[in-house]
Formats: sequence, structure tokens, C-alpha cells
Amino acid sequence: MFKKMLSTFGVGGPSIDTQVQNPSVVPGGTVTGQIVLKGGSVNSSIERISLALVTRVEVESGDHEYLSNLEFGRIIVTGPFQLAAQSNHAMPFQFLIPVECPLTTVYGQHLHGMTMGLRTELAIASAIDKGDLDALSVSPMPAQQMVLDAFANLGFRFKRADCERGRIRGVDQTLPFYQEIEFYRDRSTRARSTRSSSRSSPSRTS
Repeated sequence: MFKKMLSTFGVGGPSIDTQVQNPSVVPGGTVTGQIVLKGGSVNSSIERISLALVTRVEVESGDHEYLSNLEFGRIIVTGPFQLAAQSNHAMPFQFLIPVECPLTTVYGQHLHGMTMGLRTELAIASAIDKGDLDALSVSPMPAQQMVLDAFANLGFRFKRADCERGRIRGVDQTLPFYQEIEFYRDRSTRARSTRSSSRSSPSRTS
């Protein structure tokens, strides 16, 4: 949840509060909640309110790498309307999470290196205020959990995870990035990395 005065619009502007009812979800699931907009000291002409699904990805450029926030889903919660001064306006939302969405949580533990959340954007007076991320916890689907259980049964443990911009050869991939999860063995031998990307069909993973 975040609640802040939108500095883009100055003192007396509207404030926004995004309330996520189920921040824990699986790929292909739906996040629900509501956005509460409170009018400032004057009437405001709202152009639109959007929600964007954002994660952090590693991008290779030449001989160096850098991290970038990447949007891979968006909905328009509402279009233009007039917000009266000091009034409250509540707008429910449903956000369908892509089936290829990377994981952030396994066995109830956060995967080190992963960042995922919904970002609320308010457009008013030809300006856009991008809020902080409301964090989401994305756990494995049953088929993905079976693969992770198999690694665990072989003595592998999680080390870290990240998302990398690019494509995996031979995979029917719709997102412009994939998730890489690194494992290690308890007996101090480092395991090879494994790349995990969900297919677009909810009944299959790879």
C-alpha cells in the first residue's frame, strides 16, 4: 500500500491510496483491490488512472550490464472524470497476472534478487505521477512447484534469482525477458544455473 501527496501537482493537490487485497498470487492469477483518490483543496480534472506491473531486469549492452525497471502489464482503472475538492472516489480493480510472470517467493521465502509490484500512475493536467511499487508475492504454479521440489530432493538449494532481458531459444515466450534461478548444493559444490520461463499456456511450463 502507498499513500502520499502527489508532489507533481503541488500543495493542495489530490492524494492517492492503492489498496491491494491479495498481494500473494500465482502466475495466471488475478490481483484485486481498490484505488482511493481524495480530492485536494481545489477541483481536479483527472485524465486517467493506470496500474502497471513492473519488475527489475538485467540488460546487456555491449560489454557491460545494467539494471532497469521494466513494465510488462498495464490496465486503465478509469478514464477522464472530475474530482471535486475534498471528495473521496473509490475505484475497484482486477489485474490479471501473466502466466509467464517470474516468481518472487518459493517455500514461503522471498527469492533474493527479485523485485515485483504494481505501480499506480495518475495523469492530471497533462502530467503523470508515478507512485511507488506496491510489492507482490508471486508463488509457483503446481507444475512449477513440482520442478522446484525435484531440485530440492536432489540436495539443491536456492542461491539467488533475477530476470534477464532476452529470449530462450526454442521456448514459446511472449514476454521480452526470462527468469534465471541459481541453485547450489549443500556440500559446497556450486550447481549450474537454470533458466525458468513459463509458457503462455497455463497448463504447461518450461
